[in-house]
Amino acid sequence: QVQLQESGPGLVKPSQTLSLTCTVSDGSITTSYYYWNWVRQSPGKGLEWMGAIDYSGSTYYSPSLKSRTSISRDTSKNQFTLQLSSVTPEDTAVYYCARSSGTVGGVRPYEYDYWGQGTQVTVSL
Repeated sequence: QVQLQESGPGLVKPSQTLSLTCTVSDGSITTSYYYWNWVRQSPGKGLEWMGAIDYSGSTYYSPSLKSRTSISRDTSKNQFTLQLSSVTPEDTAVYYCARSSGTVGGVRPYEYDYWGQGTQVTVSL
């Protein structure tokens, strides 16, 4: 069973860059044809898909976040990383990494087959 685990700081100051890493175990991030996603949920809101990196290393971004988002991977560590720049308090959310197959951009939980437990990130002074 594939396991995903998010890691990173829980508190980020406004205007700084948020950086989170997802470590994948019992499954390779280079296995065809999976997508490795970052999804977040702000208080009182639904899921928001942020972006993904696929098995080949190609990246995909939400149009609304594209200018501030970068996703990369380290295949030697079986990890992929999210960087979100110029954060504001509106970026406060629980951030999840999740795996999907065949598609990206989903905002329904059933569109992903494996999830990390999620990590709370608060943007505040």
